[in-house]
Order: sequence, then structure tokens, then C-alpha cells
Amino acid sequence: MTAPTRPVPPSSPASLTRPARLAPGARVAIVAPSGPVPEERLSTGLDLLRGWDLEPVVAPHVLDRHPGFDYLAGTDADRAADLQAAWCDPSVDAVLCARGGYGVQRMVDLLDWGAIRAAGPKVFVGFSDITALHEAFATRAGLVTLHGPMAAGVDFLKNATAQEHLRATLFEPETVRTIAPSGTTALVPGRARGLLLGGCLSLLATELGTPHGRPSARGGLLCLEDVGEETYRLDRYFTQLLRAGWLDGVSGILLGSWAECAPYDEVRALLTDRLAGLGVPVVEEFGFGHREGALTIPFGVTAELDADAGTLTLDEPALV
Repeated sequence: MTAPTRPVPPSSPASLTRPARLAPGARVAIVAPSGPVPEERLSTGLDLLRGWDLEPVVAPHVLDRHPGFDYLAGTDADRAADLQAAWCDPSVDAVLCARGGYGVQRMVDLLDWGAIRAAGPKVFVGFSDITALHEAFATRAGLVTLHGPMAAGVDFLKNATAQEHLRATLFEPETVRTIAPSGTTALVPGRARGLLLGGCLSLLATELGTPHGRPSARGGLLCLEDVGEETYRLDRYFTQLLRAGWLDGVSGILLGSWAECAPYDEVRALLTDRLAGLGVPVVEEFGFGHREGALTIPFGVTAELDADAGTLTLDEPALV
């Protein structure tokens, strides 16, 4: 039997500030807050953005390599300075991350959040390691952000579905107010409403106790995915969130991809074990994250999840 719609608890945060949609000719800055960026992939991504009639501007340190740690794109200070300058430049309409990897948690505390708030809202796009920035923009700046493909990401460069869903979200957000990927399944049936949030499971677990991590997911529709993690590690992350009480009061859960993890039957058993006891609707294989054709999900917008139908309906377009 389908469970009734779960109301958002009174303590749930209101929808965050939505940035303006993009128009032809918009200037978009490309930054690299995490791992090193392959120049060939970046070049292809820039061409794709130009094909959308956007004007991409590459931040000064995007192609840098950290002198001591080859898994970082430049020094922490330089990566932070690129993001800060792009956000505070009034001629820039959007900031797009080049790729994920690792490194945001090393640079996020170097950002001047007062200056970012003063600069006003703009479009911000990324996923994976960028989860830590989604959390910071929500908690420190009160802004809606887009969990979506990155400018030099392999799946984005090669997949028309990922490209088109991001393009529609950026330019015509009213056309993608209902997100209904194929192949979804209700792990736990029902309907729920709440504020969209989340990202990479491992990043959310490691954000606990940090200056930018929200105290809980209460009242939220929580989006979760990850890549390349063994099942016991996924178990550890879920268990940490449960033990910390971070999942108490969550309204519903959307599960994305678990690429390069164990066979999905094994992962699915863990998802059921750790999440079904929450008693909230849970939908699996919802089409976002580390996968081909990844869909763009706006964080900070209130929406309704119908786990049985496999649909997510936004109360309002992601961008104004």
C-alpha cells in the first residue's frame, strides 16, 4: 500500500535563493577546486559550452598541478582564489566546476563567505567532491546550486542526455520541473516533500562537524550516490550518518549511481539494511551522479518525491 505524503516538519529550512537562469551570451567561469584537469577534456568542454552560445572563461589556475600532491589542481590558496575571484566578478553569470576528485575540503575554509554573500546569487554547477561546496553555499550563502555534470567530465562530454538536461536547466528551467528518469524502483514506497540536498555519500559523512556541514538532513529530500567504494566503506558512511542522528527527520531519500562499487545486488542489500528502517520513501537508480547520462538536480529547491512513480516534481523552477 502506498504511504501518504509526509509533510515537511515545521523546523525544515525554507527554499533557498534561486539564481537567475542563463541567457545566450552569458559569461561562465570554469574553476578547478578539486583534482587536476586534463587539458584535452577541458578544451572539448569549452567548445561544447560555446556551442550553447555561452562565453566560457577559464580561471588562471585551472590547469595547475599542486607541487607536492599530484591529486590536487594547484595549491589550496590558488584554487580558492580562482573560485573567489570568479564569484565576485560582476561580469560572470555562472561558475562551473571542471571536475571533481579530491581537494574541496582543503580550500573551502579559505573562501571569504561574506564577500560571496555580498556578490549575490549566481549559478553554480558540480558534483562528487563538489558536494562540500554545495553544502557551504547552502549553509553560508543560502543559495540554490546545481548538482550536475562538470565542464571537463568524461560522461558530460560524451553523453547527449547529460548535456541536454543541464542545458535545459540552465536556459529553460521550467521545462525540467518534473524529473522522471527511466528504470527507477521504489526501495520503500510512498510520497514525500522536502528541500533537496545531498550529493556524494562519503563527502556528506566527512562533512559532519565541519564549519559548513548542516546539523542534519531533517525535513529534506536527501540525494545520495558515490563511486568506487567497497561495500563495507559505504556501510561505514551510512552508519556514521545514522549514529550522528544526521538522518533523523529526513522526509525522503533519492539514490543515484554506485559506479565502480560492488555488484548492485550487494549494494542494494546494504541500502535496504541501512535506510529502510527510517520509515520514509526511498527511490533507487534515480539517474544522477557518477553515471552516463547523469541528470541535473537542483539543491535548495522544495520538491515532491513519488517513489512509486519514480518522479521528482519541483515546486518552482531551479532558476528564476
